[in-house]
Amino acid sequence: MSSNWSSKRGDIHLKGNPVRVPLAKSVSLVLTLLPSLLLGQSPPNAISQEHRPRAREIGLRVGILAPGRLNAITDVPGVRVGQATLIRGDTIRTGVTAILPHSGNLFRDKVPAAIHVGNGFGKLMGSTQVSELGEIETPILLTSTLNVPRVADALIEYMLALPGNEDVRSINPVVAETNDGLLNDIRSRPVGREEVFQAIRRAGQGPVEEGSVGAGTGTVAFGFKGGIGTSSRVLLESRGGYTIGVLVQTNFGGVLTINGAPVGRSLHRFLMQEDVDQKPAGGSAESDRGDGSIIIVVATDAPVDARNLRRLAARAMLGLGRTGSPSTNGSGDYVIAFSTAQELRIRSVQSSSRAALRILSNEEMTPLFQAVVEATEEAIYNSLFRATTIRGMGGRVIEALPLGQTIEILKKHRALSE
Repeated sequence: MSSNWSSKRGDIHLKGNPVRVPLAKSVSLVLTLLPSLLLGQSPPNAISQEHRPRAREIGLRVGILAPGRLNAITDVPGVRVGQATLIRGDTIRTGVTAILPHSGNLFRDKVPAAIHVGNGFGKLMGSTQVSELGEIETPILLTSTLNVPRVADALIEYMLALPGNEDVRSINPVVAETNDGLLNDIRSRPVGREEVFQAIRRAGQGPVEEGSVGAGTGTVAFGFKGGIGTSSRVLLESRGGYTIGVLVQTNFGGVLTINGAPVGRSLHRFLMQEDVDQKPAGGSAESDRGDGSIIIVVATDAPVDARNLRRLAARAMLGLGRTGSPSTNGSGDYVIAFSTAQELRIRSVQSSSRAALRILSNEEMTPLFQAVVEATEEAIYNSLFRATTIRGMGGRVIEALPLGQTIEILKKHRALSE
């Protein structure tokens, strides 16, 4: 497949700065940035706004199953995603990403859910109640580490104010994080009520913005710029026709492998590089630090109960492993999985017996396991492919994955479709 996706570029000028994008993407880019421009905010990138492709745009096909129409978590009926990107001065590079299982009042209309802990070096607020009761009662919010309490407080305020929650005396906010302190002044804890409300109210069912946005604004993955990524898979009707969607916040490391190709090693940037007798000509080795975190959110419309959602969440870690992560000591690796199936909603007042409900059996889970592994792997690739170079705190610059070199490596190892 041709990789000349960057040809025929045009210029767009934002606040006097030329931005290079393909002509075909110019209109969509302006529409994407328009809300920020009208509010007088900086565009959501501290260096450039070049168009970067998703994995499939360069011919990268992960696995055997077909993606959904958007190849995003929002392919799962009812699921919405909203984001608030916070870029301020030379030091603030952070934000919030909100995942809503449905558009209603989640406290009154809860969804079955489960959490799998791959490596528990993290701060996932609300996890114990989800594990105990097997349900989620708020939107799932992703942010940076020290912002978790502030984001949770704003989420509680949002939930208490919803019509029908006037008598609510307990809310279990689900807030997950990764540490964006390399690029962001994390100690200033800039994310609060305004950003949380903005992310939730912007949540929609359409395409999901990826890369250096929302909770992924200041993250780093495999030594390159990480961020938000998403993907989906749809099963054949003979297997139920269910959709599985994944969204990731990538901020971890390892030895980057893309569709089996040794990209990290070929680019001379990977975990424990100094232990390997392979250094770039004329330069010194630059080892990936390895630590960080990843949050993986899995959604499905399949009627899966909390017990099998936990099994589904565990399989997402296999998709993470395929990308080259060993789940290092300092990496908080968490998976949050939920089902949007209407018949499994946990409502304040149950109107019918749950004994006759259709719930997938253990034997029926295998196709969903395959789907979540593939979607997780591709979502991680999308987070890297779409992320742009960012300059942040202390003048530190985290470069985006070099696409030209990466494509050549993938071609060499026959990792792209013809």
